[in-house]
Amino acid sequence: MGRIRVLSDTVANKIAAGEVVERPASVVKELIENSLDAGATELRIEVESGGRKLIRVADNGCGMLRDDALLAFERHATSKLSDVRDLLSIATLGFRGEALPSIASVSRLVLETRSADETTGATVEINGGKLLRCDEYPGPQGTTIAVRDLFFNVPARKKFLRSDQTELAHIASLATHYSLAHPQKSFQLRHGANELLDVTPVETLRERVYQVFGNQTLEELIDLDFVERELEVVDAEERGSRVFALRGFVSGPQVQKLNRNSIFLFVNGRLIRDRVLLHSLSSAYHNLMPPACYPFALLFVDCDCEEVDVNVHPSKTEVRFRHGTFVHDFVRDAIRERLIAARPVSSIPISTQPQAAADLPFSDFTQRIENQRFEPAPDIEAGVERPEDLPVFTLKTGAAPERRFDFSEPVPPAAHVPDTHGPLPLGAEPPQSLASLSDLRPLGQIHDSFIIAAGRDGLWIIDQHVAHERILFEKVLRQQAQGRVERQQLLMPILIELTAGQQIEYAQIAGELDRAGFDSEPFGQRTIAVKGAPAGVGPGDIEKLVFEILEIVEGELPKVSVDDLRRAMAASIACRAAIKINMRLDQAKMEWLLTQLAATECPMSCPHGRPIALRYSTRDILKSFHRI
Repeated sequence: MGRIRVLSDTVANKIAAGEVVERPASVVKELIENSLDAGATELRIEVESGGRKLIRVADNGCGMLRDDALLAFERHATSKLSDVRDLLSIATLGFRGEALPSIASVSRLVLETRSADETTGATVEINGGKLLRCDEYPGPQGTTIAVRDLFFNVPARKKFLRSDQTELAHIASLATHYSLAHPQKSFQLRHGANELLDVTPVETLRERVYQVFGNQTLEELIDLDFVERELEVVDAEERGSRVFALRGFVSGPQVQKLNRNSIFLFVNGRLIRDRVLLHSLSSAYHNLMPPACYPFALLFVDCDCEEVDVNVHPSKTEVRFRHGTFVHDFVRDAIRERLIAARPVSSIPISTQPQAAADLPFSDFTQRIENQRFEPAPDIEAGVERPEDLPVFTLKTGAAPERRFDFSEPVPPAAHVPDTHGPLPLGAEPPQSLASLSDLRPLGQIHDSFIIAAGRDGLWIIDQHVAHERILFEKVLRQQAQGRVERQQLLMPILIELTAGQQIEYAQIAGELDRAGFDSEPFGQRTIAVKGAPAGVGPGDIEKLVFEILEIVEGELPKVSVDDLRRAMAASIACRAAIKINMRLDQAKMEWLLTQLAATECPMSCPHGRPIALRYSTRDILKSFHRI
């Protein structure tokens, strides 16, 4: 007898569930997408024990007919595809027809649905893939799916689930994502008796961001508006043009996250995790933010359905662009240009609390830290009181107390506040931008390191080292592009000994070193002689600078372009040649530094991503002194 056999439907569904249903959040994702495809405008999500015990998603969508409700639990049964050609232009969130049978095979599921075409709907109950009952349902139009005891019949899968807090955080993040993608719909998320998300329909994406994250996050974001770029397609099969659009919000370089949890990516309304878009986002912030930090980003890429393949992964979280390079450069350039035009500045915001789902910790340990409250230590010197030693109180009914206040008399006027204590006149709040750098008036320095300046919009603090670093960085790049790098010749060559690996790296970038302003040549075995260096770099920093550049080559040369390498070398040169901290500057030098900084393209941060200026707005200062 042969060894190859056809698997039963029960086993096949459980195998498919292993691909589609990874954790409770996977169930929530599939059910939300079905509700959105059904045209629902109200979605209510309820979970218990992080989704282990219960996941209930209710909507007011079109609902299903009785026959369709039963057919929906057959494998590869869907209403969204009818022909193989439809795979080339998928416009719905779901299309595979695997979600419901996969979920039903590893849980106790109850489906309640009614279509507008029927007076009564259907209730379908399935236990571990087996149909238990199908009754009439007299409820309202729409669909409600309750999933209980997830993985009850697959103990091995259940052991891989994380804590309730971690699973709940994934569900909350998912609900937050889809609420941002559909501002015209209402979303509710409850965990037991706790309400984690409750947003009502709004007109604009900006309003939905305010609902979910609060005004502090909104004030830190830059609106990308609506950017379009056209691609001319010329090949043997077709000839025409494709239009790509980008909209959304990104944060300024001063907002630096330690992970990618604040990056929300959507392609044609579909939540995805795409390497091309993630890399284009990091490239847009290159030299504006430290490499280990990430911005807040809410990006929507819209294009023709034929330009993106969503049938790549069973969970539909990955896509493949037909013209990936074009999409990468388009997103990178659009964000970079908007950042340079906006010139955002760090300031002190007045915050409002975001929705709980947007800031839910992903571990029990983090939650315990946030909930921890320090209480005063008990008084160990106080004796322990016994019940028999406590005094006995007897309540007696006495006469009513006399009235303390007589409201028949007029209220005395409030104390007069002198005019000197009144609010300062305020005009329109100036935009939060670094464009006003040229109007600043330097007042002095703090510890000979930070410039204090006054402007029409408040008080400014500027880091003199990173400000000069930004000025020199852009200057070096311009000189390199023009082929006119300023050099300084040394009276005596500096001999630098290299390791075998460094010698190979030096040979690879000798031409780039010369282009950057170094005059060097091999000098015997594993030694180079540096006879000239970029202007402004001190003699004591030349050797350190050469080793820094060689370290950059060792770590980044295999994976970066020549342009990125040149920018990294220019950043190192600017850092070594810039004004240092603990250096006293006179009034003329401070004014020159601010004027030159205002003329740069990106005065927000230094080439290594550190912020340059902080602004304390006049309004915030007045609020702190209770003048407004």
